[in-house]
Amino acid sequence: MGGEKKKNTVMETVVEEEPLSPCSRLFNSPDFNCAIIVTMGCRVKGNTPAIIDGLKRTLVNHPRFSSILEMNNGKKGKPCWVRTKVKVEDHVIVPEIDPKIENPDQYLEDYISKLTTIPMDLSKPLWEIHIIHLKTSNAESIALLKIHHSLGDGMSLMSLFLACTRKTSNPEALPTVAVQKKRFGPICNSGFFNKIWWLFVGLWFIIRLLFNTFVDILMFALTIFLVRDTETPLLAKPGSEFNPKRFVHRIISFDDVKLVKNALKMTVNDVLLGVTEAGLSRYLSRRYDQEATPKLKESMRRIRLRSAIMINLRPNAGIEALADMMAKKSKCRWGNLFGYILLPFSVGLETDPLEYVRRAKSTIDRKKHSLEAVFSMAFFKLILKVLGLKASVVLVRKVIHSTTLTFSNVVGPKEEITFHGHPLSYIAPCVFGHPYALTIHFQSYANKVIISVTADPTVIPDPHKMCDDLVESLKIIKSAVLERGLYEIEV
Repeated sequence: MGGEKKKNTVMETVVEEEPLSPCSRLFNSPDFNCAIIVTMGCRVKGNTPAIIDGLKRTLVNHPRFSSILEMNNGKKGKPCWVRTKVKVEDHVIVPEIDPKIENPDQYLEDYISKLTTIPMDLSKPLWEIHIIHLKTSNAESIALLKIHHSLGDGMSLMSLFLACTRKTSNPEALPTVAVQKKRFGPICNSGFFNKIWWLFVGLWFIIRLLFNTFVDILMFALTIFLVRDTETPLLAKPGSEFNPKRFVHRIISFDDVKLVKNALKMTVNDVLLGVTEAGLSRYLSRRYDQEATPKLKESMRRIRLRSAIMINLRPNAGIEALADMMAKKSKCRWGNLFGYILLPFSVGLETDPLEYVRRAKSTIDRKKHSLEAVFSMAFFKLILKVLGLKASVVLVRKVIHSTTLTFSNVVGPKEEITFHGHPLSYIAPCVFGHPYALTIHFQSYANKVIISVTADPTVIPDPHKMCDDLVESLKIIKSAVLERGLYEIEV
């Protein structure tokens, strides 16, 4: 980036090695080089010294953020993390900006797009933060945290980020995150006949779990060798992972999402998937109209459109444990451990907008009763061990090239937070570097949900319109709920 203030890295290596996990090795392969950018909108002007001081007390105390990657110099020549002393100033970049910029939002979008083309510096830990002293439509200044995906999975990195923050209302308190209560099956009441009944329910649950898992594994295998998504205006072209990406976002009301969720007795994930299916249907319909392909528009319901979703299989360490680790330099569970599931998207214009969320709920309920993620993780680990990294990368790329997009939803803090003295108005994370032309991510933050779209502009030239379609879809679904008085049954 032109005009950036950046010093040469001076480090003192400490001999302390830790091998790379199989997933981290995958993320460091030349054909699958993924990174995450977290856009933080600050309510105050950027204070670079305060952020540097805060990072010295938190992030650099984490082993992954104070280690360099050695690809061939580890034990037995295997890749490993080597601990090092970090000079935080070398990871903080402050670009020089013309204060008379006419369109700050466009400048920020262009800056992030160019950032997706710059590889991480392997001579130092794989993270950096850009502080942009620029007032945009939603913030007084911007901080961009760029992290290589090999440092951790999305859930772990979000937990670590939140462990570096504090509540705006209480500077000493860590943020709180909603935790979904999980229960395996229904509660068995006392009584002989009740126990017999729940025994049959349990057997049916196991049969359904095994059947769904078998079908999903079969479809996963067919996807690797035969089955490919329908050619649509969303499908990536060869080499899409190397193209600059456009990052755009919109902010919607979390209360609107909860209203639909409670009225239709479903989860937030159900609603967001339904909104995404409705938004993509609107977008594809318009693209087909623009490209004068009415036959394709009429056959939208027959389109095969799927997302290969990474499911975190490692128990989350928790914000408190991570904060304690950084404060006391203690140990904590960490790493990349995930499996893939193939999530089908139903597209097509519906006369009843609530049909999108009902169908999404059915899809997610079906995927909850499957061990697809566990088996896919075990399969790729076996291929990596037996055939090596190149073979496992080939298989992952086949799955990605056979599907259309990646979709994710991460739970954020319940209240507004402060990042080293900077109250945040929004958080918008997204990923790039994989062979997809489209990534859609939802991030909850206090009473907001941030929709982030990452797009390859050679495939999706109008990502802003796609964001608008997603926002409009939620409005239509909410209006349908209100018009039918369904919100009155909210508990």
